[in-house]
Amino acid sequence: MSLVAKTIGFIGAGNMAEALVRGLLNGKHVTTNDVLVSAPRAERRDELAAQYGIRTTADNREVAAGVDVVILAVKPQIMDRVVREIADHLQPSTLVISIAAGIDAATLEAGLRDGVRVVRAMPNTPALVGAAATAISPGRNATAADVAVAKTVFDAVGLTVVLEESQLDAVTGLSGSGPAYIFLILEALADAGVKVGLSRRNAQRLAAQTVMGSAKLLLDTDEHPGKLKDMVTSPGGTAIAGLHTLEQGGLRTTLINAVETATKRAKELGRGSK
Repeated sequence: MSLVAKTIGFIGAGNMAEALVRGLLNGKHVTTNDVLVSAPRAERRDELAAQYGIRTTADNREVAAGVDVVILAVKPQIMDRVVREIADHLQPSTLVISIAAGIDAATLEAGLRDGVRVVRAMPNTPALVGAAATAISPGRNATAADVAVAKTVFDAVGLTVVLEESQLDAVTGLSGSGPAYIFLILEALADAGVKVGLSRRNAQRLAAQTVMGSAKLLLDTDEHPGKLKDMVTSPGGTAIAGLHTLEQGGLRTTLINAVETATKRAKELGRGSK
Protein backbone atom coordinates (compact mmCIF):
# COMPACT_ATOMS: atom_id res chain seq x y z
CA MET A 1 0.00 0.00 0.00
CA SER A 2 1.18 3.51 -0.78
CA LEU A 3 0.43 6.67 1.13
CA VAL A 4 0.74 8.78 -2.00
CA ALA A 5 -2.07 11.38 -2.02
CA LYS A 6 -2.04 11.46 1.78
CA THR A 7 -0.16 14.07 3.74
CA ILE A 8 1.52 13.01 6.95
CA GLY A 9 2.60 15.12 9.88
CA PHE A 10 4.86 14.41 12.83
CA ILE A 11 4.51 16.18 16.14
CA GLY A 12 7.90 15.58 17.65
CA ALA A 13 11.16 15.20 15.76
CA GLY A 14 13.18 12.65 17.70
CA ASN A 15 15.00 9.60 16.38
CA MET A 16 11.85 7.54 15.85
CA ALA A 17 10.11 10.29 13.91
CA GLU A 18 13.18 10.73 11.73
CA ALA A 19 13.40 6.97 11.12
CA LEU A 20 9.77 6.93 9.94
CA VAL A 21 10.31 9.96 7.69
CA ARG A 22 13.35 8.30 6.13
CA GLY A 23 11.57 4.98 5.65
CA LEU A 24 8.49 6.54 4.09
CA LEU A 25 10.54 8.66 1.71
CA ASN A 26 12.93 5.84 0.76
CA GLY A 27 9.96 3.57 0.09
CA LYS A 28 8.31 6.28 -2.01
CA HIS A 29 5.16 6.08 0.08
CA VAL A 30 5.11 9.88 0.25
CA THR A 31 6.89 12.78 -1.40
CA THR A 32 8.85 15.44 0.44
CA ASN A 33 5.96 17.89 -0.01
CA ASP A 34 3.63 15.45 1.74
CA VAL A 35 5.58 15.51 5.03
CA LEU A 36 5.35 18.18 7.73
CA VAL A 37 7.29 17.93 11.00
CA SER A 38 7.02 20.15 14.04
CA ALA A 39 9.94 20.64 16.41
CA PRO A 40 10.57 23.32 19.03
CA ARG A 41 14.26 23.81 18.21
CA ALA A 42 15.13 25.74 15.05
CA GLU A 43 18.37 23.77 14.68
CA ARG A 44 16.48 20.49 14.52
CA ARG A 45 13.98 21.87 12.01
CA ASP A 46 16.79 23.12 9.79
CA GLU A 47 18.61 19.78 10.05
CA LEU A 48 15.57 17.77 8.95
CA ALA A 49 14.69 20.17 6.15
CA ALA A 50 18.23 20.06 4.80
CA GLN A 51 18.57 16.27 5.13
CA TYR A 52 15.22 15.23 3.66
CA GLY A 53 13.78 18.27 1.88
CA ILE A 54 10.60 18.10 3.98
CA ARG A 55 8.52 20.92 5.41
CA THR A 56 9.01 21.86 9.07
CA THR A 57 7.31 24.15 11.57
CA ALA A 58 7.50 25.19 15.20
CA ASP A 59 3.71 25.09 15.53
CA ASN A 60 2.05 21.79 16.46
CA ARG A 61 -1.32 23.26 15.53
CA GLU A 62 -0.14 23.80 11.96
CA VAL A 63 0.60 20.09 11.67
CA ALA A 64 -2.75 19.11 13.18
CA ALA A 65 -4.72 21.34 10.82
CA GLY A 66 -2.78 20.64 7.66
CA VAL A 67 -2.32 16.88 7.17
CA ASP A 68 -4.35 13.69 6.72
CA VAL A 69 -2.35 11.60 9.20
CA VAL A 70 -0.84 12.95 12.43
CA ILE A 71 1.83 10.91 14.21
CA LEU A 72 2.27 11.84 17.85
CA ALA A 73 5.96 11.19 18.47
CA VAL A 74 6.37 12.97 21.79
CA LYS A 75 7.26 11.73 25.26
CA PRO A 76 4.36 10.41 27.35
CA GLN A 77 5.03 13.08 29.98
CA ILE A 78 3.99 15.90 27.62
CA MET A 79 1.31 14.06 25.65
CA ASP A 80 -1.58 15.58 27.61
CA ARG A 81 -0.37 19.11 26.86
CA VAL A 82 0.16 18.35 23.18
CA VAL A 83 -3.29 16.77 22.82
CA ARG A 84 -4.95 19.78 24.44
CA GLU A 85 -2.99 22.07 22.12
CA ILE A 86 -4.00 20.34 18.88
CA ALA A 87 -7.46 18.97 19.68
CA ASP A 88 -9.45 21.86 18.20
CA HIS A 89 -7.29 22.00 15.07
CA LEU A 90 -7.69 18.43 13.86
CA GLN A 91 -10.02 17.82 10.95
CA PRO A 92 -12.81 15.24 11.52
CA SER A 93 -11.19 13.01 8.87
CA THR A 94 -7.73 13.06 10.46
CA LEU A 95 -6.12 9.80 11.56
CA VAL A 96 -4.01 10.12 14.72
CA ILE A 97 -1.25 7.58 15.37
CA SER A 98 0.50 7.58 18.74
CA ILE A 99 3.84 5.96 19.49
CA ALA A 100 3.86 7.02 23.15
CA ALA A 101 4.21 4.13 25.59
CA GLY A 102 1.68 3.72 28.37
CA ILE A 103 -1.06 6.02 27.03
CA ASP A 104 -4.03 4.03 25.83
CA ALA A 105 -6.28 4.89 22.90
CA ALA A 106 -9.25 5.70 25.14
CA THR A 107 -7.23 8.36 26.95
CA LEU A 108 -6.20 9.95 23.65
CA GLU A 109 -9.73 9.75 22.25
CA ALA A 110 -11.11 11.44 25.38
CA GLY A 111 -8.87 14.43 24.76
CA LEU A 112 -9.66 14.76 21.06
CA ARG A 113 -12.78 15.63 19.13
CA ASP A 114 -15.57 13.08 19.03
CA GLY A 115 -15.05 10.63 16.19
CA VAL A 116 -11.33 11.27 15.67
CA ARG A 117 -9.71 7.94 14.85
CA VAL A 118 -6.73 6.75 16.87
CA VAL A 119 -4.23 3.95 16.29
CA ARG A 120 -1.58 3.11 18.87
CA ALA A 121 1.81 1.82 17.80
CA MET A 122 4.71 0.31 19.72
CA PRO A 123 7.87 0.34 17.54
CA ASN A 124 11.40 -0.32 18.77
CA THR A 125 14.78 1.29 18.19
CA PRO A 126 15.92 -0.91 15.26
CA ALA A 127 13.57 1.32 13.27
CA LEU A 128 16.66 3.53 13.01
CA VAL A 129 18.14 1.00 10.58
CA GLY A 130 14.90 -0.15 8.96
CA ALA A 131 14.61 -3.31 11.07
CA ALA A 132 11.92 -2.44 13.61
CA ALA A 133 9.44 -4.79 15.23
CA THR A 134 6.20 -2.84 15.67
CA ALA A 135 2.80 -3.74 17.03
CA ILE A 136 -0.20 -1.56 16.18
CA SER A 137 -3.65 -1.53 17.72
CA PRO A 138 -6.79 0.30 16.54
CA GLY A 139 -8.77 2.54 18.86
CA ARG A 140 -12.54 2.49 19.18
CA ASN A 141 -13.27 4.54 16.05
CA ALA A 142 -10.44 3.34 13.82
CA THR A 143 -11.42 1.56 10.61
CA ALA A 144 -9.76 -1.25 8.69
CA ALA A 145 -8.50 1.39 6.26
CA ASP A 146 -6.90 3.30 9.15
CA VAL A 147 -5.14 0.15 10.33
CA ALA A 148 -3.88 -0.42 6.78
CA VAL A 149 -2.48 3.12 6.66
CA ALA A 150 -0.76 2.70 10.03
CA LYS A 151 0.66 -0.66 8.97
CA THR A 152 2.09 0.91 5.82
CA VAL A 153 3.78 3.61 7.92
CA PHE A 154 5.52 1.11 10.18
CA ASP A 155 6.19 -1.48 7.50
CA ALA A 156 8.41 1.23 6.00
CA VAL A 157 10.85 0.66 8.88
CA GLY A 158 10.50 -3.07 9.53
CA LEU A 159 7.96 -5.74 10.46
CA THR A 160 4.48 -4.83 11.77
CA VAL A 161 1.83 -6.92 13.48
CA VAL A 162 -1.75 -5.93 14.38
CA LEU A 163 -2.80 -6.84 17.92
CA GLU A 164 -5.46 -6.09 20.49
CA GLU A 165 -4.53 -3.11 22.65
CA SER A 166 -4.54 -5.31 25.75
CA GLN A 167 -1.42 -7.02 24.36
CA LEU A 168 0.67 -3.88 23.89
CA ASP A 169 2.18 -4.02 27.38
CA ALA A 170 3.45 -7.50 26.52
CA VAL A 171 4.89 -6.10 23.30
CA THR A 172 6.68 -3.44 25.34
CA GLY A 173 8.17 -6.15 27.53
CA LEU A 174 9.24 -8.31 24.58
CA SER A 175 10.16 -6.32 21.47
CA GLY A 176 10.04 -2.80 22.92
CA SER A 177 12.59 -3.60 25.61
CA GLY A 178 14.07 -6.55 23.71
CA PRO A 179 16.90 -4.66 21.98
CA ALA A 180 18.39 -3.98 25.42
CA TYR A 181 18.38 -7.70 26.19
CA ILE A 182 20.00 -8.53 22.85
CA PHE A 183 22.67 -5.83 23.27
CA LEU A 184 23.54 -7.29 26.66
CA ILE A 185 23.77 -10.77 25.10
CA LEU A 186 25.92 -9.38 22.27
CA GLU A 187 28.22 -7.66 24.75
CA ALA A 188 28.59 -10.91 26.68
CA LEU A 189 29.28 -12.91 23.49
CA ALA A 190 31.91 -10.37 22.44
CA ASP A 191 33.51 -10.58 25.90
CA ALA A 192 33.56 -14.34 25.53
CA GLY A 193 35.23 -14.05 22.14
CA VAL A 194 37.92 -11.84 23.62
CA LYS A 195 38.43 -14.30 26.48
CA VAL A 196 39.11 -17.13 24.05
CA GLY A 197 41.53 -15.10 21.95
CA LEU A 198 39.63 -12.98 19.38
CA SER A 199 40.12 -9.26 18.99
CA ARG A 200 37.34 -7.09 20.42
CA ARG A 201 36.32 -5.81 16.99
CA ASN A 202 36.20 -9.24 15.37
CA ALA A 203 34.39 -10.79 18.32
CA GLN A 204 31.77 -8.04 18.29
CA ARG A 205 31.21 -8.21 14.53
CA LEU A 206 30.99 -11.99 14.50
CA ALA A 207 28.55 -11.99 17.42
CA ALA A 208 26.35 -9.33 15.82
CA GLN A 209 26.28 -11.08 12.44
CA THR A 210 25.45 -14.37 14.16
CA VAL A 211 22.45 -12.85 15.95
CA MET A 212 21.27 -11.06 12.80
CA GLY A 213 21.72 -14.15 10.61
CA SER A 214 19.96 -16.41 13.09
CA ALA A 215 17.02 -14.02 13.31
CA LYS A 216 16.80 -13.81 9.53
CA LEU A 217 16.88 -17.61 9.24
CA LEU A 218 13.98 -17.86 11.68
CA LEU A 219 11.93 -15.16 9.93
CA ASP A 220 12.60 -16.47 6.42
CA THR A 221 11.89 -20.13 7.20
CA ASP A 222 9.17 -19.60 9.83
CA GLU A 223 10.45 -22.75 11.51
CA HIS A 224 10.21 -23.33 15.25
CA PRO A 225 13.41 -22.06 16.88
CA GLY A 226 13.89 -25.43 18.56
CA LYS A 227 14.11 -27.12 15.15
CA LEU A 228 16.67 -24.56 13.95
CA LYS A 229 18.62 -25.06 17.17
CA ASP A 230 18.71 -28.80 16.54
CA MET A 231 20.20 -28.16 13.08
CA VAL A 232 23.29 -26.72 14.79
CA THR A 233 23.65 -29.30 17.57
CA SER A 234 25.41 -32.43 16.36
CA PRO A 235 25.80 -35.37 18.78
CA GLY A 236 28.67 -34.83 21.19
CA GLY A 237 29.55 -31.56 19.47
CA THR A 238 30.48 -28.06 20.53
CA ALA A 239 27.02 -26.46 20.29
CA ILE A 240 25.32 -28.97 22.59
CA ALA A 241 28.13 -28.53 25.12
CA GLY A 242 27.61 -24.78 25.04
CA LEU A 243 23.82 -25.14 25.29
CA HIS A 244 24.23 -27.36 28.35
CA THR A 245 26.16 -24.55 30.05
CA LEU A 246 23.49 -21.99 29.11
CA GLU A 247 20.75 -24.20 30.58
CA GLN A 248 22.79 -24.66 33.75
CA GLY A 249 23.06 -20.89 34.01
CA GLY A 250 19.30 -20.44 33.65
CA LEU A 251 19.41 -18.34 30.47
CA ARG A 252 15.96 -19.46 29.31
CA THR A 253 14.31 -18.75 32.68
CA THR A 254 16.13 -15.44 33.05
CA LEU A 255 14.92 -14.18 29.66
CA ILE A 256 11.35 -15.25 30.38
CA ASN A 257 11.51 -13.46 33.73
CA ALA A 258 12.96 -10.34 32.09
CA VAL A 259 10.08 -10.08 29.61
CA GLU A 260 7.53 -10.71 32.36
CA THR A 261 9.08 -8.08 34.64
CA ALA A 262 9.26 -5.49 31.85
CA THR A 263 5.62 -6.19 30.94
CA LYS A 264 4.55 -5.62 34.54
CA ARG A 265 6.51 -2.37 34.60
CA ALA A 266 4.81 -1.24 31.39
CA LYS A 267 1.42 -1.84 33.02
CA GLU A 268 2.51 0.20 36.07
CA LEU A 269 3.66 3.08 33.90
CA GLY A 270 0.40 2.96 31.96
CA ARG A 271 -1.63 3.22 35.15
CA GLY A 272 0.55 6.11 36.28
CA SER A 273 -0.14 8.07 33.06
CA LYS A 274 -3.91 8.12 33.67
